[in-house]
Amino acid sequence: MAPAADREGYWGPPTSTLEWCEENYAVSYYIAEFWNTVSNLIFILPPIYGAIQTYKDGLEKRYLAAYLCLTAVGLGSWCFHMTLKYEMQLLDELPMIYSCCVFVYCLYECFKYKNTVNYALLFLLITYSVVVSIVYLDLKEPVFHQIMYGTLVSIIVLRSVYIVLWVYPWLRGLGYTSLTVFLMGFFLWNVDNIFCDKLRALREKMPPVVGAVTQFHAWWHILTGLGSYLHILLSLYTRTLFLKHRPKVKFVFGIWPVLFVEPPKKL
Repeated sequence: MAPAADREGYWGPPTSTLEWCEENYAVSYYIAEFWNTVSNLIFILPPIYGAIQTYKDGLEKRYLAAYLCLTAVGLGSWCFHMTLKYEMQLLDELPMIYSCCVFVYCLYECFKYKNTVNYALLFLLITYSVVVSIVYLDLKEPVFHQIMYGTLVSIIVLRSVYIVLWVYPWLRGLGYTSLTVFLMGFFLWNVDNIFCDKLRALREKMPPVVGAVTQFHAWWHILTGLGSYLHILLSLYTRTLFLKHRPKVKFVFGIWPVLFVEPPKKL
């Protein structure tokens, strides 16, 4: 990771256990990592819109929770990258675990009758969240968090692949797009970590606006934010199809996908 002390800023010296490749306070005195901060808007605004639409459509509250959990991740990550404080780091990393647990529950309950609760799965996921939180607070080891997060993502991917291969194959485009975008973000996350020194040297030779394109951790936010949002669409699309609703993906302003769900036709 990048060294902690780049410039002095409003929030003082970093106390987080992680540092990223963006130069600290290079753009704003009040924001430690400017591009890594503002790129979290993709985690915040679209899921809020999705949550509002889910509420309007009268869909199950767990999908409302999924959207709002994604927003919570964005808000936590915003605070973390803005301040580089350890407390804010926890607001970023722990909600990543909690939101993935919500995603797992939604995806594995797609083919159940309405208004049922899987208490066994709920207990397992809550226990997982609590244990991971306690161990991580004690260890303060980012690799542990990354492994626990990666485990949940792998479970989600396996379930998604099962759905688009054997249940609703016409959803392959949405499922594979979500996975591909997420993997692209993961690839750039690694490039940002491994080649940080070279990226910083490259930015010194480029105009600031052009150099911003090389902020690959910010691209990780953008791509994983989009991938996670598309995953919720896939999960919700699968669920509403099973319940005999009529889901349709429409594009707001011709750009951003939103799921609109009409109730089943009355016979």
